[in-house]
Amino acid sequence: MHFLITAGPTHEYLDAVRYLTNPSSGRMGFAVARAARRRGHTVDLVTGPVLLRDPQGITVTRVVSALELRRATLAALGRADAVVMAAAVGDYRPARRVAGKLKKTGGAVTLALVENPDILREIGRKKGRRVIVGFAVEVQDAEANARRKLVAKGADLIVLNGPASFGAERAGFRLITAGGEVRELPDASKAALGTALVRWVERRAAAAGRGARE
Repeated sequence: MHFLITAGPTHEYLDAVRYLTNPSSGRMGFAVARAARRRGHTVDLVTGPVLLRDPQGITVTRVVSALELRRATLAALGRADAVVMAAAVGDYRPARRVAGKLKKTGGAVTLALVENPDILREIGRKKGRRVIVGFAVEVQDAEANARRKLVAKGADLIVLNGPASFGAERAGFRLITAGGEVRELPDASKAALGTALVRWVERRAAAAGRGARE
């Protein structure tokens, strides 16, 4: 199979030296990519800014912003049989990037933000017979929000986790399928979860007719 995987955070620059981001390390997406490669699949990995080396045998595209991640992901989508959206893409970006460095004014500053594109939803609309896995980092009403995301984005599986998973080697995860199945992984390494996700995708693709992209 041909896997398309996203990883890491995005950086949304306010000026030449400051940006909006989140604590994602990229370890989850890289773990899925390595697991897919170990199992003999071809892998495209699109990653935001991370301090991780490119995995061997994998085509890696490094980007910075959500708009760049969107372009790179959609460019690779036509080759993919499965998409695993593990990147923590920023929901918002500054409405205007300041030229140079924003200086102190001695008073309050109002920052105008605009929404970034919903990449997972866009891929869901182009799904065809691809297998799509998304991630949901939730705090309040976690499972209800994850289930809504699963349906709204057209995903086959949502991996629910919390902010404690950012940068961690191990975390608690809940896997929720479009068919209503739930699997609890209360303390799993990201390497183990990566392997579990690849195997789940393999089974799902085999049942649906592996390799059909439409």
